[in-house]
Amino acid sequence: MSATIDQDPQRTAPAGAAPAGRSWQGVRALLVRLHFYAGVFVAPFLLVAALTGLAYTFTPQLDQLVYGDQLRVERVGDRPRPLSEQIAAARAAHPEGSLASVVTPAEPEDTTRVVLSVPELGEKQRTVFVDPYTAKAKGDLTTSWGSTPLTTWLDELHRSLHLGETGRLYAEVAAGWLWVLVVGGLVLWLGRSRGQRAKSVRGVLLPDRAARGVRRTRSLHAATGVWLALGLLFLSATGLTWSTYSGERFGRLLDAAKGHAPELDTVLPGAQPAPEAGDEHAGHAGHGGHGGAAEPADPDPAAFEAALTTARGAGLGGTVQLTPPADASSAWVVAQKDDVWPVHYDQVAVDPAKGEVTARTRWADYPLLAKLSKLGVQGHMGVLFGIANQVVLAVVALGLILITFWGYRMWWQRRPNREGRSALAGRAPARGTWRRIPLPALAVGVPLVAALGWALPVLGCTLLAFLVVDVITGLVHRTRTARA
Repeated sequence: MSATIDQDPQRTAPAGAAPAGRSWQGVRALLVRLHFYAGVFVAPFLLVAALTGLAYTFTPQLDQLVYGDQLRVERVGDRPRPLSEQIAAARAAHPEGSLASVVTPAEPEDTTRVVLSVPELGEKQRTVFVDPYTAKAKGDLTTSWGSTPLTTWLDELHRSLHLGETGRLYAEVAAGWLWVLVVGGLVLWLGRSRGQRAKSVRGVLLPDRAARGVRRTRSLHAATGVWLALGLLFLSATGLTWSTYSGERFGRLLDAAKGHAPELDTVLPGAQPAPEAGDEHAGHAGHGGHGGAAEPADPDPAAFEAALTTARGAGLGGTVQLTPPADASSAWVVAQKDDVWPVHYDQVAVDPAKGEVTARTRWADYPLLAKLSKLGVQGHMGVLFGIANQVVLAVVALGLILITFWGYRMWWQRRPNREGRSALAGRAPARGTWRRIPLPALAVGVPLVAALGWALPVLGCTLLAFLVVDVITGLVHRTRTARA
């Protein structure tokens, strides 16, 4: 919901008019002004986020189209070859680097992924795709956190526009203001006093076909926003959780509430952890082996088979990721990687010598906040409910694009026409609306806005920038009026 004003041009007070007395209508007037300016200036960020998010939504299908030869087998066989044989085939085709992990196929037609840590790739890895039924390497890709080059490129486009950490601010601006626009738009649409349509469900959920001009555009804009409100709020909340600054605040909340996922103990019983090992990486599968000066020796491929057998015996089904131990005092890590509902994220630590489980974390034991955070991210990425998740995200993204278009169209339709000459756009709502707000509302609202500015720093900074620009604009207008 952006760039909309729930006022008619003739009802918009001139910028220099004296404000009326304090009343709750002042709150509505302030919402109108905030919704307008946020829509005008933030809508471009939302439009870019919607377009790039729409492209990312269909990365599973795009990956199959571009990398199908590597990702899928030519023919599903009766029985897969031993995992050790598959790993040996991958290492014969690509002897460079060291074995970082192995990911078993998610579906019968999928290939096995043998992930190599190659120093010259930095944080990225080389993944060799092996046909599990023939134990032949079908190709390799440079992957990032398990994602293909195409998915990685689209992910960075959506996340930062390929501009690094500075570019990530655009996404945080969009996510931070999206919920403000949605909530503000809902309040304005549901609480409008003009007409009787707001008193009926039909008047709220469906556009007014009898309306013309700006009123018709506004009803399309608002009714579409009502239908998409929950989806937009979900994308805003989940997007903020892994943003740069708001995400850091969310991390503090998880720390205070002890809401992080349980950490798998990978130290073998009776062994002392290596002093060089970073505790923050313990139990995180798939990211070991980066940055080391010397390449460690590969574990025996048969050890992968043994660790998998032990994990299967402990109840870990579906696709799993096997990560060899970092040193002699550490255990193997076998982690489930089923992101589709119902998800499976159990992990076990396996003693390679005894072939037994030494530690375990269960998805059922995750704190509520950790579960909501994990599921929210998967839903935001479009993988939680498979194709249905993708379709819903695509509809929300397309709806947001339409809402943005209708918002700007309203601004253009409300331009004043005088003596055959039209302005480029409509006037902004009247200034000075805060002086019409009841004092109790100000007493509650100012500390609340300050708290929100701390929790969502980018939102707070951009709001402060809006206020500064508004004050400067008002001073310039007063100066010109006085001279006139």
